[in-house]
Amino acid sequence: MLVVTTENVPGYRVTAIKGQCFGVVVRSRGLAGNLAAGLRSIFGGEIKEYTSLLEEARRHAVDRMVANAQAMGANAIVMMRFDSSEIGQTMSEIVAYGTAATIVPVE
Repeated sequence: MLVVTTENVPGYRVTAIKGQCFGVVVRSRGLAGNLAAGLRSIFGGEIKEYTSLLEEARRHAVDRMVANAQAMGANAIVMMRFDSSEIGQTMSEIVAYGTAATIVPVE
């Protein structure tokens, strides 16, 4: 599955638009991770516990989006984007979304 943030794919032609596709993940850090992150925030700098949480959540959201596009019969996702928000003070929502499409090489 080719996933791009652009509208067009060089060397390919879009033959069909299957519709919007998305993957949603809601994650929360465990108590130990929240405590470690809280202590780290006192001194400033990167909070690695949350960075790794969000990186993993983005990968999981992309995997779900790809599965959604495959179920629609697509072989590519164009105009892919991420969105994120917080739910309460302990959970993060990550959404990967784009347009499921069928593409073929240009001859």
